[in-house]
Amino acid sequence: MRFHAIATDYDGTIAHDGGVDAPTLAALERAKKSGRKLLLVTGRELPDLQATFPRLDLFDLAVVENGAVLFNPQTKEIRVLADAPPPKFAAELKARKVSPLSVGHVIVATFEPHHHEVLKVIHEQGLELQLIFNKGAVMVLPSGVNKATGLAAALKEFGMSPHNTVGVGDAENDHAFMRICECSAAVANALPAVKETADIVMNGKRGAGVTELIDKLIADDLSDLKTLARHRIAIGETDDKTELRLDPAGAGVLVSGTSGSGKSTLTTSIMERLADAGYQVLVIDPEGDYTNLDFARHLGSPTQAPRAEDVTDALKEPKRSIVVNLLGVPLGDRPKFFAQLLPHILEEKARTGRPHWLVIDEAHHLLPTGPEAAAIAPLLPDRGILFITVHAGTVEPTVMANVGTLLVIGGQPADTVAEFCKTMGEKAPTCPAVEGNKLPTGDSMVWHRGEATAVVVHTKQPRTERKRHSRKYAEGNLGAERSFYFRGPKGKLNLKAPNLQVFLQLADGLDDETWEFHRKQGDYSKWIRSQIKDEALADELTEIETNKSAKPHDSKAAVRAAVEARYTLPADEASGQT
Repeated sequence: MRFHAIATDYDGTIAHDGGVDAPTLAALERAKKSGRKLLLVTGRELPDLQATFPRLDLFDLAVVENGAVLFNPQTKEIRVLADAPPPKFAAELKARKVSPLSVGHVIVATFEPHHHEVLKVIHEQGLELQLIFNKGAVMVLPSGVNKATGLAAALKEFGMSPHNTVGVGDAENDHAFMRICECSAAVANALPAVKETADIVMNGKRGAGVTELIDKLIADDLSDLKTLARHRIAIGETDDKTELRLDPAGAGVLVSGTSGSGKSTLTTSIMERLADAGYQVLVIDPEGDYTNLDFARHLGSPTQAPRAEDVTDALKEPKRSIVVNLLGVPLGDRPKFFAQLLPHILEEKARTGRPHWLVIDEAHHLLPTGPEAAAIAPLLPDRGILFITVHAGTVEPTVMANVGTLLVIGGQPADTVAEFCKTMGEKAPTCPAVEGNKLPTGDSMVWHRGEATAVVVHTKQPRTERKRHSRKYAEGNLGAERSFYFRGPKGKLNLKAPNLQVFLQLADGLDDETWEFHRKQGDYSKWIRSQIKDEALADELTEIETNKSAKPHDSKAAVRAAVEARYTLPADEASGQT
């Protein structure tokens, strides 16, 4: 199953005139029975929602106040995700006769045209607040808080990824959470702007459209949907600049080539781009070829075999990829070890849809031709799997049944393609001539099964090979304008961090008041997003900044871990890397 969660707006989506009809409720019940999580994402305040919608129990979590608050209908627990505006803000609006006016745990809400007066008060009081509009409603929230941040927090509660989520909505304030979902759906009554950006537009209005979507999910998990091109990963381009893109939810990939031709380099490039896009990759690494992947958690070592429970535990972090190093397992025992580990991986994938990609290096060793590998073949994912091997003909054919794309590098590429075709019992394509019968470094011969010809593509080089992390951002000088400054609540400090290394050093010795001042304002993620230009890291820091229960020591440690997971710091300064 690809889509494990459904996130839906309330008003105008499942609800009409504030109520949800019986057919829509029945569809929501069918969705729950299918094993999917149901998440409600609404701008309404909780008391109003509870009074309006008596079947809130159908949902596993409700994101209310447009992303500022989480409510668990089963436990009745309320979790506030952001700081509320100061009381003087709402008091001043009341004094100016802004009505209607409602105040929630965080949100302050009214209707147009009062947004003009609201903006004046925000300006006069010097507050960092934003206005979000929804069909005439005006919602005031802290900067950076929206339905997307609320949905991200809800998914984190279940260890789930937006890449396994379908989001459905109808109005302006739904753009944010629909955009982060792997698939976004608009009901037929949605605003034109919402329909334009949605991956799929339903035929039915409101609840009927949601029912239509749910029935499609249950029937075939949206397997016929062809409109998710926005997620495809760029791999390289041909001489005529035609770009090759990989579907993150597509059929399997086989990377094959002569020894020393750069298979791990090509595979690293693919994995980097998947990880950058938020997909979780799990690498089975029999020979320690991927120890330099700085975006992954590494399990096992040359002296210690990885434990299945550690792999399962690591998979619970949706944004962190994993390398399982088998060097600590005796060579002859590695195929058996992999066969024993695989069910643990697949159990987690069945529950959450992760890992999104399973990468099996030295596939000819772990899955050689024979009955043992043939018995494993039916268990392997039919999508999101990548095999790496020197000789395709020595991998069990049934294992490669779901391979849809070949990426061949090194010498004699046409022979490698022919070897695969012979193994699989199908006709080989026409392959372009290659000078010296050897592809230049960085080039790959690509064949999509079923096509008549293969093409040569100039593949993108991985960052890991260029070691981009070690200098500019980690220990270089970003300059005065791009540096981070710890100033504190009263501006008494002026501690300059010209790079990530100094930032972490200063943070370690910083007093809690100053640290919390910047954390609550979201300053760390803003700096990373605007100056380091790392959206993925900024998103991680946003989650840390909005965790109100975290103690200063814990949030400092979490920020350090997030930075060090992505950037290689000097050896004498870095600590705690995984």
